[in-house]
Amino acid sequence: MRAVIGKYLDSIDTLKLEDRILSYNTLILGEQGSGKTNLACKIRNFIIDKDVPTIYLDFDDSHEDQIELRYKDEHFNYIRFDETEEFDKAFEELVSQRKHIYMAVNPNFFSNKRDVKSKLTQTISNKDLLEHYYYFFHDIENLNGFYTKFEDFLLYMLSFTNLQKFGFTFLAQPHSTFENPHLKLLFTFLYVGRCANVDYFNTSNLKNLKKNKFFYQFRTAYPTLLFNEIKNSVVQIDEYIPEE
Repeated sequence: MRAVIGKYLDSIDTLKLEDRILSYNTLILGEQGSGKTNLACKIRNFIIDKDVPTIYLDFDDSHEDQIELRYKDEHFNYIRFDETEEFDKAFEELVSQRKHIYMAVNPNFFSNKRDVKSKLTQTISNKDLLEHYYYFFHDIENLNGFYTKFEDFLLYMLSFTNLQKFGFTFLAQPHSTFENPHLKLLFTFLYVGRCANVDYFNTSNLKNLKKNKFFYQFRTAYPTLLFNEIKNSVVQIDEYIPEE
């Protein structure tokens, strides 16, 4: 059962994804090697099982042969963003057929001017995507400069949540940006992994977590994001092994 993704380390309960993850937002935070991609694969499988198409935005601009095998299942459809008619045609065909999409993206295609909407922003704001797709944003190793040069991207994310039907999952390395209380409210399910930045959540305990162990924050289901309780646990995520 792909809804079960791991276990709690402070109880005998299993860690299980719920349907509401389809419409709320998830933050997976941790250093390289902490298991962010593994957890994202678990969430992706759950979304796929719910018959919701996914778009995975890889901001490391990976070539197809660089992508982990765990993504290369029967739902894997690779495309690389470019400002060309050929890209537009291929991308439109994937979206019209509700195919799952793995899109390599060079973040330099974003505009660094707040009053200029880039072709990339227009593409990922496609109406069909907003209405039908669950998004994954994976910033990979673009931490250096990604949040400063593309500050407008974070502002875009704030408005993005008002347009989309489904939620999104954002994978990142530790960064002080996520201490912003307004940004925190974007995320209903929070997975905070192994972190060296002791400023993040003001705890040094996160530095000692091993691979696939996460500090898991879960916002309880209340009508408003402003006052609902957040529960905390440490969890172990099962390693995802693709089927042969």
